Amino acid sequence: MKSMRTLGHLFQVTGLVLLPVSMRLQITTGSRAATGAGFTVSTMLLMMLLGVAIFAIGRVLEGYARP
Repeated sequence: MKSMRTLGHLFQVTGLVLLPVSMRLQITTGSRAATGAGFTVSTMLLMMLLGVAIFAIGRVLEGYARP
C-alpha cells in the first residue's frame, strides 16, 4: 500500500507542476516572433485540464492507499 500512496503523491505533484508550466509556456511563447506554430491558449487550457485530471487521479490513488 505504501507504493500506491507514493504513486498517488507523484501524480499529485506532477499535476500541480503542469499548471504553472503551461502558463509559463504561454507567456514566453507570446513574446517570440509570430510563426504560426506557437503555444496557443487552447493548448495551455488542455495542459491545465490534464494537470487537474492527473492530480485527481493521484488523490484517488492516495485515498485508496490509506488503511
